Amino acid sequence: MNKKDTSDATFAIEHSEVRVNNVQLHIAASGPRDGIPVFLLHGFPDAWFGWEYQIKFLARNGFRVIAPDQRGYNLSEKPTGIEHYELEKLTSDIVSLADHFNYDTINLAGHDWGAAVCWNIATRYPKRVKNLAILNVPHPTVMTNYLKRHPSQMFKSWYIFVFQIPKIAEMLARIGNWRLLISAFPKYLPSSTKNRYREAWSQFGAITGMINWYRAAFRLARTRTSSPNKVTSPTLIIWGKNDRYLSYAMAALSLEYCQHGKLVTLETASHWVLLDRPDEVSELLLNHFQ
Repeated sequence: MNKKDTSDATFAIEHSEVRVNNVQLHIAASGPRDGIPVFLLHGFPDAWFGWEYQIKFLARNGFRVIAPDQRGYNLSEKPTGIEHYELEKLTSDIVSLADHFNYDTINLAGHDWGAAVCWNIATRYPKRVKNLAILNVPHPTVMTNYLKRHPSQMFKSWYIFVFQIPKIAEMLARIGNWRLLISAFPKYLPSSTKNRYREAWSQFGAITGMINWYRAAFRLARTRTSSPNKVTSPTLIIWGKNDRYLSYAMAALSLEYCQHGKLVTLETASHWVLLDRPDEVSELLLNHFQ
């Protein structure tokens, strides 16, 4: 890889609004403009700044890092209606974003729902993904099969069923200054970061837009067209073993759907592996994308 040595450089995080796929997305970007592109996709109930440590690290190492607020989140547009949050639309947002920046191929990493979008991009648009990194989310086929056979995972996913209830889910999320959503994050987060999340969730239409990802997945799954299961791009799965939402057994099972896959387990990290182990995750991404 011919990459400039910019390890001593400091790059500001730039913010812009980009309209792609009939939705306006807020974009955080950093690094040299001619750097090799890395897209970082956040999940629920996160925002672009969940990746802030990795954005700065990868930018210093010469990559051009693009981290959008995905549709329904924070400063991005929040279309009304569950149909606007079907996985194919979420996937098209990111592919269209790559088109907007004239990137034929990208390095792609995702956490939580962002990882689900990454899996779908890698299977539906394999030529667009140079290297894939997945944080604490199984391959979709593994998730579907595991849920059917393991009631324990169904219990861990209890909140998905609560989210199907219109208005009630939003009301529960807001109680106690967003206490339920704050409790999903590691307890060590500073108050300033928690307030940053509260501000993101308080954006008009945000909480419904965020929850609509789950509603669309639950109600519209049967309308999805089939796609190949195997991921052909080199794939790194990083998994915090102390994930209270997703069973660790699904990590190794997901490797079976990767032609060139590697699993790195961080034994003491949680579902929020990118926050729990920012240095290790950043180094792993750097090595994989190089």
